[in-house]
Amino acid sequence: MALISLKNLGVTMSAPLFSNLNLVISAGDRLGIVAANGRGKSTLLRCLAGALDPTTGDITRTRGLRVGHVEQAVSAALLERSFHQAVADALPPDQADHELWRVDVVLDSLDVPEAMRERPVRALSGGWQRLALIARVWVTDPDVLLLDEPTNHLDLAKIGQLESWLNALPRDVPVVVASHDRAFLDATTNRTLFLRPEQSAVFSLPYSRARQALDEVDASAERKFQRDMKVAQQLRRQAAKLNNIGINSGSDLLTVKTKQLNQRAERLEDAALPAHRERSSGAIKLANRGTHAKVLITLDDVSVETPDGTPLFRTGKRVICQGDRIVLLGRNGVGKSRFVELIRRAIAEPETVAQPVKVTPSVVLGYSDQALSGMRADDTPLAMLSRKFEVGDQRARSLLAGAGVSIEMQERRIGALSGGQVARLMMLALRLANPNFYLLDEPTNHLDIDGQEALEAELLAHQASCVLASHDRSFIRAVGNRFWLVEKRKLTEVDSPEAFFRSVAETAG
Repeated sequence: MALISLKNLGVTMSAPLFSNLNLVISAGDRLGIVAANGRGKSTLLRCLAGALDPTTGDITRTRGLRVGHVEQAVSAALLERSFHQAVADALPPDQADHELWRVDVVLDSLDVPEAMRERPVRALSGGWQRLALIARVWVTDPDVLLLDEPTNHLDLAKIGQLESWLNALPRDVPVVVASHDRAFLDATTNRTLFLRPEQSAVFSLPYSRARQALDEVDASAERKFQRDMKVAQQLRRQAAKLNNIGINSGSDLLTVKTKQLNQRAERLEDAALPAHRERSSGAIKLANRGTHAKVLITLDDVSVETPDGTPLFRTGKRVICQGDRIVLLGRNGVGKSRFVELIRRAIAEPETVAQPVKVTPSVVLGYSDQALSGMRADDTPLAMLSRKFEVGDQRARSLLAGAGVSIEMQERRIGALSGGQVARLMMLALRLANPNFYLLDEPTNHLDIDGQEALEAELLAHQASCVLASHDRSFIRAVGNRFWLVEKRKLTEVDSPEAFFRSVAETAG
């Protein structure tokens, strides 16, 4: 049964985000929406929710349909409310007094601990704030659920929990998910919409299989376009020859024939559709200055501790070698980020590290943390680049444009950029630092799928040595060649991340 129908839908801002979109959302659908940063995913969800009118086309909803829309941002009005109150506030006024039990049912289904329920939203982690937004919508008992980047800020355990919760929902409730998390899309969707300015494509497949199908469609379209253009060129060459003969002989018949050939070529050229070319959100390129050292860092049973000195885990004797792409695995709170920070200080501020960490003198660090704190919000991209790397104004502007920071954004505050733009700006800064060792904490946060794949390709192409902490399962599988698991207060090396992924999923289920 069709609950929402889109006919020739289009939205244009400064340029078309999407156009001529025809789509039906029915009971049982689990639809993933995929597009680059800033290309219309959130806009389409707002249209589906009735919060935004499209520029062109029509949306038809079944009468009385309740649409639940989970947006990305937490409103300021919720920050001082407790987790429980924030969810209860979403109940309609006529239910607020006598149906508070709904709140506890939803919070139980999301495994929210009792102590967490009384904390103010402001004091919650980004992951728990995300689950609070989902709970607020689900308590209203919607007929359709719209989720905008639901895995942002979630660790692997909470992502697994969210996957289990979505897969346990009543099958007649359609779920529409806009996400850059490839593994999450594969686990929770059965249809995929690739949103494009023109010719958006829908497949009745989860993301990875849909992506393969899309690549085949695009390749076929490109072959047809090249064939059509080749035929059009041949027709024009024939027309030119006949035209010369006709002029020399004065033949009216050849003149008519020439005109007909040119008209056929024009019709073919007008009808020929080039394959879709994704407009880049900004290139991601890395560098690797290399080193002759085989061993870059040696850890002699290092104790990783909290800022107040509480032990978290011990590393045992470990070495990080050239060409290693080490992924840190472990649940939230075990100390992965503290370990990354310890390595950073051992390289950049060795006098602050009392632990037995030996760093080869030739190591040059490229570092990015979860918060992208190397990018000051009150700085401008142009000033930051010019100051840090002593590149001229024209060169800085060219580099920024290539990284997806447009001319008009280059002298605005970095705080005004989107998360995707700041992430690409950080990647540009890493490239200009020309390191031979990368230390990256959640590097795919804020990157769209094209950006994630570009980062993967660069790390592999440059055979970059790195230590990575990430919750992105697709990224971990693509990049890692060594895996260090932090568990039960110790670090052990494992052959693959899959057993850890399974253990997290089983706990969540």
